[in-house]
Amino acid sequence: MGPCRIIHRSTSTPGRTRIVTAPSRKDRLRPLELLVLSAIVAVFVGLVVAASARELVLGAIFGGIAFIATLMVLAMLALSGKPDDAEQTDIDGQNHAAPKPGTDGVDPEQNRPRGH
Repeated sequence: MGPCRIIHRSTSTPGRTRIVTAPSRKDRLRPLELLVLSAIVAVFVGLVVAASARELVLGAIFGGIAFIATLMVLAMLALSGKPDDAEQTDIDGQNHAAPKPGTDGVDPEQNRPRGH
């Protein structure tokens, strides 16, 4: 079953329509994969530390640190990956649908933050 297409009409800008596609099952489960893999590494590190030091609290502390560190590393690796053709097409479509500065009737100079 392919992605569901939803047409979203903008209320702030009349006449503008966006097509929003629902994420695929693979896209929805990707964060869960990262969490499960991080939890597996954390349990392994926690058990090794607890068994070698014979202190459960120290094992739990190291397990928590391993969970956070593994999650951060996996998330950074996921962000650094090059998008495949389907993702690149989606990105290009979103960029093409976005309004260019100055074409929506608002002066881009008015929206810029002012200095001190």
